[in-house]
Amino acid sequence: MRLIVQKFGGTSVANAQRIMAAARRAIRAKQEGNQVIVVVSARGDTTDELIELAKEISEQPPAREMDMLLSTGEQISIALMAMAIQTLGERAISFTGAQVGIVTDSTHTKARIKSISTARMRQALAEGQIVIVAGFQGIDENWNITTLGRGGSDTTAVALAAVMKHDPAQECNGDVGCEIYTDVDGVYTTDPRIVPEARKMDFISYDEMLELASVGAGVMHSRSIEFGKKFDVPIHVRSSFSDAEGTWIVPEAEWMRDVVVCGAALGRDEARISLNGVPDQPGISHRVFAAMADHHIVVDMIAQNVGEGGKAAIGFTVLGDELPAALSVLRPLAAELGASIEFDEQVSKVSIVGTGMRTHSGVAERMFAALAAENVNMKMITTADIKISVLVSRKEGVKALRAVHQAFGLGQPRPGAGQPGGKGSHQFQRRPAGAISPKSNRDLAALTQQLTSMEDIVVSDVLLDTDQGRITIFGLPDKPGCCSRVFQAVASAGIIVDMIVQNLSLGRTELSFSVPQADLDRALQVTREVVGTLDPATRVAADAGIARLFVHGVGMRTHTGVARRMFGALAERGINISMINTSEVRISVVVDRAHGEEALACLQEAFNLT
Repeated sequence: MRLIVQKFGGTSVANAQRIMAAARRAIRAKQEGNQVIVVVSARGDTTDELIELAKEISEQPPAREMDMLLSTGEQISIALMAMAIQTLGERAISFTGAQVGIVTDSTHTKARIKSISTARMRQALAEGQIVIVAGFQGIDENWNITTLGRGGSDTTAVALAAVMKHDPAQECNGDVGCEIYTDVDGVYTTDPRIVPEARKMDFISYDEMLELASVGAGVMHSRSIEFGKKFDVPIHVRSSFSDAEGTWIVPEAEWMRDVVVCGAALGRDEARISLNGVPDQPGISHRVFAAMADHHIVVDMIAQNVGEGGKAAIGFTVLGDELPAALSVLRPLAAELGASIEFDEQVSKVSIVGTGMRTHSGVAERMFAALAAENVNMKMITTADIKISVLVSRKEGVKALRAVHQAFGLGQPRPGAGQPGGKGSHQFQRRPAGAISPKSNRDLAALTQQLTSMEDIVVSDVLLDTDQGRITIFGLPDKPGCCSRVFQAVASAGIIVDMIVQNLSLGRTELSFSVPQADLDRALQVTREVVGTLDPATRVAADAGIARLFVHGVGMRTHTGVARRMFGALAERGINISMINTSEVRISVVVDRAHGEEALACLQEAFNLT
């Protein structure tokens, strides 16, 4: 028997009429022969109202008591949903996170799931009941109520689907789906409220959705996608208010690699921090990001450029509401290191994502040209395997998003987004009951370990690349179009650019990028020529002696400990990091080639891959 987990967000249960409509969907799914688990959020603006109430009592409410308070919103929803289903003639039972056995760590207001018991859900399902579970909440090992933070109900839903899929005692025999009902009818190429011509996608891969979720696409939170990818749970995002097919989030298919860019996103709530003049020596990056991780502050874009004169600059972004906490952590550390701190609260992040970036060249040049044409200045650039992100002034964020969306033709039909026929028309086929997916056909002990530590870091591989050289531009003018001119010239020379890091420091831009070793001399010549027309005082250097290391996994950015472990392992060996790039699925660093093999070995050991 198939099992379906249905999640209904706050707008989907905002009033009695909508609760009854959601109840009918759950009943319909059961009548079609499925077992059904329903996960619900707090109704409408309940959570915001509870937060405001808490602030009327205390300017800084204790985190434990906030969890106690906020968890009541979902408790109201599950009771009403169970009543609605029973009123319509079906059996249902409601459970809080604690009652259903969702065990988390003790990080109040943003706890991570450690394990989920299936016994109580299995019993209720076997009795023919629809199981209603409170999203967003759990309980720690000391019986304290915890909440999961942003996107917590999505996380609950996909985590429940994951644990039920791989439960050998469950009758669904691995045939599990997860439906996320929301107030939009799927995942769009960008926010249609900002770009009206945005197009709904029929399919998107886990990695693409992870990256889009992390850079501002608000349909789902990246933590829920992490569960989907790790435990091979297909996710269907669809509207609460219609029966239209939504967007399937599924494993990557070959046809997806023909689509260069599948979507773009705007992250408005960003703050940029730059540590200028830090010592260019091993261990500095580790100290900075370990301090942030100790305070559970998630760092997003990281741009560390090549040091000069024994000093370097490390730039990164955090969520706007975490800027005060980040600064309080960094100020004593900066004083100890003899560094200065710059920060900017008025920035936004514009990103493009697509698996086709792995095999298509000129993507960055095309993006930068679109921004230059709109006179948008880039304050920071980071690239990853399937993502390019730039930081711009907040007032230019919407203009920048529209420019890149149009530049890549994202409003036009294509395979996987409204185009019938061709490679992209293959419909996602749900595996038949009993089929064993590639994810579940692994060593039983390893899978059991993952199910008892569900949100632990999962690093799948560490790779070493010594086939690239690096071009670094020191003191490039901080003006719109300068970076675009550089990459247009390099692309015109037929040179493929891979890793790009740009960091604004003290009013000037430092830009580094990697190219194949065979093209390094030509890249140096072309770059010097174009930079000379921009500012004769700007200096360009080439370095053939670099090695790049890539740590691949799931949830690399949201797990604050990944960068700490990676940088710490290198620091222990005395290996200096000269460049850093981050994404949801990969963290990349550049070190001296002489230390490449040693760095590879120590990272494999650090992540237990030996």
